[in-house]
Amino acid sequence: MILYGRNPVHEALRGRRAASVGEVWATERAAREPWLAGRSPLIASAEELERRCRSTAHQGVCARVGPYPYAEAPALLAQHDALILALDQVQDPQNLGAICRTAECAGAAGVVIGERRAAEVTPAVCKASAGAVEHLSLARVRNVADFLADARRAGFWCYGASAAQTSAAQTPRKGATVPYDRPDYAGAGVVLVLGSEGRGLRPRVAASCDQLVALPLRGRISSLGVSAAAAAIVYEILQQRDAALDNSP
Repeated sequence: MILYGRNPVHEALRGRRAASVGEVWATERAAREPWLAGRSPLIASAEELERRCRSTAHQGVCARVGPYPYAEAPALLAQHDALILALDQVQDPQNLGAICRTAECAGAAGVVIGERRAAEVTPAVCKASAGAVEHLSLARVRNVADFLADARRAGFWCYGASAAQTSAAQTPRKGATVPYDRPDYAGAGVVLVLGSEGRGLRPRVAASCDQLVALPLRGRISSLGVSAAAAAIVYEILQQRDAALDNSP
């Protein structure tokens, strides 16, 4: 795998894949970055870097690294008070990367993705995550609904992000949603489940959740991107958990 971009390469050099980083190529200007001191990067033109990584977004740096080390889902569930994000057929690499960046910044234990019809960790995902995937645990599972069943047996509460509410007074559809800030996210492990772009959660995945939550929409656009929705709900969860810690004896 050829990583590209300053943040992805920098984080790879200090993350879980540090030992697998091979050659590093950089333009003369980028090679002067302090974090590249001691790496002796091979000097290359911007055009050569573009040929190597097949992207114009290399920012003057790219590197050869080993395969991405996926985590095991049971290891994530062993952290009983953790926050985990589960993605149901999220296929856009930019969305996966952005969600991973949010999850890592918020201190989530990890992200779970499906083995089929889902984006996996690629150089584009690493770039979109600003290198967050080098520190965050990602696990691949055969079936997201089965993972949620395992999570519930392990004591986690599973919340699915459903269609947004369009007004404060709107009554949720039967069995569908509650406002995203209504559940009590503190005191137990939480799995936040987000669906694919456009279609949302599949019926069986939604049925595997303890509750579906919705963000409000006040404008004229009828949907919120999955990465933006993830950020909003994750930080509500983080805020509740921080408040619970502040109020503890």
